Parts: sequence; structure tokens; C-alpha cells
Amino acid sequence: MQASITFGSLSQRENQTAVRELSRRIKQQAHSEGFKKVGIVPAGSLDEESERLLTWLAHDYHGKMSWMARDPELRADPRKLFSAARSVVVVAINYYTPTTHVDDSTTGKVSRYAWGDDYHEVVGAKLRALLAWIQKEIPGAEGKVCVDIQPMMDKAWAARAGLGWIGKHTNLITTEYGSWVFIGELLLNLDLEYDNEVVADHCGSCTLCIDACPTQAITEPYVVDSNKCISYATIELRDPEIPSPVADNLEGWFYGCDICQDVCPWNRFEQATEEARFLPRPGNSNASLTEVLKLSPESYAERFRGSAMKRAKLSGLQRNARALMALPGS
Repeated sequence: MQASITFGSLSQRENQTAVRELSRRIKQQAHSEGFKKVGIVPAGSLDEESERLLTWLAHDYHGKMSWMARDPELRADPRKLFSAARSVVVVAINYYTPTTHVDDSTTGKVSRYAWGDDYHEVVGAKLRALLAWIQKEIPGAEGKVCVDIQPMMDKAWAARAGLGWIGKHTNLITTEYGSWVFIGELLLNLDLEYDNEVVADHCGSCTLCIDACPTQAITEPYVVDSNKCISYATIELRDPEIPSPVADNLEGWFYGCDICQDVCPWNRFEQATEEARFLPRPGNSNASLTEVLKLSPESYAERFRGSAMKRAKLSGLQRNARALMALPGS
């Protein structure tokens, strides 16, 4: 089908004006859906970012996340994911809530991103609503929603779209909300007006995130070795036990880890989210370790329904609880 926007018999100048206006309205609609930052860039190949990904994979820094090494070229070009893609609408939403972790050895700390409802569902629903609006406005418009689980280099696209820059801890940092943002993309078969201003790297000489990591997972600025990362070990790793170098330095983290974000000076600009679904569920900022160990498959499914914490599965959560309590494996 026709990939670019055309508006009947309009002149080229009038058509450009219509494209500009549609792009503005798409951003406006994205903001009305709750997204705090929106950028639009052409769908193309991420050549430099792809080279860095290949180098990272070559060092085996992806650990046992085999899907990261599968078809890396797919991650570098959204047109391989959605062949009709012409534009990438990149969005970010603030998820910060002012709740703090409780200092209690009977519980384990949970990464802030997993306190509320699963962000895949929340962000995905908002992007689907945005796509539906676009399709109503432009007959023939097609698109694909991407939220983390699709093979997209989310942070790279966010940086390219001018939403922020990728910090030394490898998280996207925005000047308005720090790094407490979820990212998503909407691939469209439409030519739009594109943003071409990128945000400069403002990390400067700061090394707080590198210095604070208890497992030295940030091997150098902008490079994380997943094998040493607490988040990887407590969420993605499927081994029956957490490797001792990480297990000995969990510092109370049960699911994920926010240390590198907590120390980042840019997160002093944090603002409370307006999205109620990101507010902490009971027991999700700090999880009771004994409660987790008592969970059955049925009670686990009920306890974590609609939560990002189900990613680790029951076996992983109970493994993490044992590690924090220094109990032998089952």
C-alpha cells in the first residue's frame, strides 16, 4: 500500500504543511494518552548502535539471555520487524513514585519499575490507543506497537528521537524525569515530520553509578556486564542458584536493583507519576521473604497477576528469597 501521506490534490507545499500538522497532532494525542515525552524519527538502520551491540555480544555480556544474540540485525532495523515502517514514534512515560524501601531484613527490596501494574500492559495499551486514533484520522494507516519485548533497541531509539541520552549506567536519562521512564515505540507506514535535535550527554566526569555498583557490573562507562548485574541475576537468570559473586553482594535486593539510578544526580529532578497503575501494590516495594517461600503455583499466579514480577517465575522468586536469607537451595 502507499507508504507516504498524501492529501488529495494538495500542492507539495500544502502537503508538507498537512504532514507537519498531522505530526503535531500525533504528538498532542500521545501526550493526552499520558506520555510525557514524544519524538518522531525516520525508520532506518541503527548502524553505530548495532556495532556496539555486536561488540557487547562478543564479550558475552548478555549472559544466558540467548535471545539477545538471536538475529541481532533484526534489532538494528525496524523495517525488518515491520516492513512497511517509515516512521518511528518514540514515547516515554514517567513511572516514579515517592515511596521508599523499608529497612527490614525480613523483606527484600523490589526495583521501582515493578511496584505497580506491568508496564508492558500499561504502555502497550496507551500505544494501541494512539494507533487507533491515527488510523481513524488517516485511512490506510498501519502500525506496530513495541514495548520492550519486541526486538527493538528502545534506548537507542529514544536517544535518537531526542528524548534523552544514554547514561554511563546504560539507562536513558531525561532532563525532566531522570531515568525513571518507560520507553515504547509505534512503527508507522507514514512519512511524518521528523525531530533532528538530540540531547547531549550530560554525564560529564561523574562516575557515581560506576562506583556505587556493589558487583562492579558497569565494567566501563556505558557498558554493563549482565553476568555481574543484580537485576539480571534476580530476574533473567534461570539458574537454580544465584552465582556467589552476585549473591554475596545483593545488599537486600530481591527483584531487580536500582542502585545505579538511585545515586544518579539527574534523578534529583524526579517527579511523581500521574499514572495510578504505577503506584505500589501491597507488598511490592518490599516483598516478604517468608511469604514468597510459602507460595504455591496457584497463590503465586494470584499474587503476581498483572505484575512485571512474574517475569522471574515462582522458582526464580523463591531462589532469590533463599539467597537473601542465606538458605540452601531446594
